[in-house]
Amino acid sequence: MIHSTAIIHPGAKIAENVSIGPYSVIGENVVIGSGTTVASHAVIEGWTEIGCDNKIFQFSSIGANPQDLKYAGEDTRLKIGDRNQFREFTTMNRGTAEGGGLTTIGNDNLFMAYSHVAHDCIVNDHVILANGATLAGHVEVESTAILGGLVAVHQFCRIGSHTMISGGAMVTQDIPPYTIAQGDRAKTVGLNLIGLKRRGFSEETIRGIKKAYRLIFRSGARLEDALAQVSSEIEPSPELDHFVEFIKDSQRGIAR
Repeated sequence: MIHSTAIIHPGAKIAENVSIGPYSVIGENVVIGSGTTVASHAVIEGWTEIGCDNKIFQFSSIGANPQDLKYAGEDTRLKIGDRNQFREFTTMNRGTAEGGGLTTIGNDNLFMAYSHVAHDCIVNDHVILANGATLAGHVEVESTAILGGLVAVHQFCRIGSHTMISGGAMVTQDIPPYTIAQGDRAKTVGLNLIGLKRRGFSEETIRGIKKAYRLIFRSGARLEDALAQVSSEIEPSPELDHFVEFIKDSQRGIAR
């Protein structure tokens, strides 16, 4: 299942049922789990650990040095979970010493053609980056977020769970969970209600999130006052608690 033209360093650890296509290059410190397929002309290098049943398409670059001028050759890492798809020309960089030394990709994600994940990012599970979507360094994307084509996310931003970011958006602040965002210097424009219903959120939970959204984003109140109203007026739930805590924890500010 390994093509004769593939170049694999003897130190690489490749599970028995991995498929590697023509002219792909696998570096010394790479670990690839069972069931993973690597198409032709892909390059996997550095201290990169890849889980099971991933699909790496042609011309992908996985585990290259971070694009950071402060990087001085440290042994930093990229860790990838299971059942991810990396489409053509996807690029995934390892971490930097300053950022903790690790870029992390979870499970069941889809990275479409030309998408990019920079150093020290954390991408959780069931995330979609459409064609040309780009994460700068130190970005965290929570589970089940969808980033449209050509979205660019500024370094240190956070993208909340169950969000949808419209194509071409320039994200410079945190995008809270459950919202839809769009535009240059992206702003929230509503709730991802269809997504929440599809993912099994109860009507009661959605009502609470809708009320919290109106108080925080539409009332005109100061953020601190709006959050206090949410806590006092809305029946708590784990989903609502996450929404509020995400906003409270924001370091770059939220895109109101």
